[in-house]
Amino acid sequence: MRQGATLTGLACPACSAPLLRLKSGDFWCAKCEKKVIVVKEGEEQANVAHSIAFDSLEAMLLTKVQEIQEKMQQERDVDKLQKLANALSGLLDNLEKTRKAKKT
Repeated sequence: MRQGATLTGLACPACSAPLLRLKSGDFWCAKCEKKVIVVKEGEEQANVAHSIAFDSLEAMLLTKVQEIQEKMQQERDVDKLQKLANALSGLLDNLEKTRKAKKT
């Protein structure tokens, strides 16, 4: 709550602890230490599952981008740097595509 989270009247479906709403708008269970997806009445679960899948893919791509960035900082071999740069470029292209697809 120190970072601007607010207590909501909603309960975690797993443990029944009160949910917090983060500044990002996401819901968080402090007891389970997990993000909780709240499906509003009338909202289809398929849309929520679609959003979760894209969020997971985006997080994985960002992790891989960071890993390659760290490897590039340590690498001195030009050929290996070129391969890493190509891989990084591909990841960034996929990240952009994922973000575009997530919006639709």
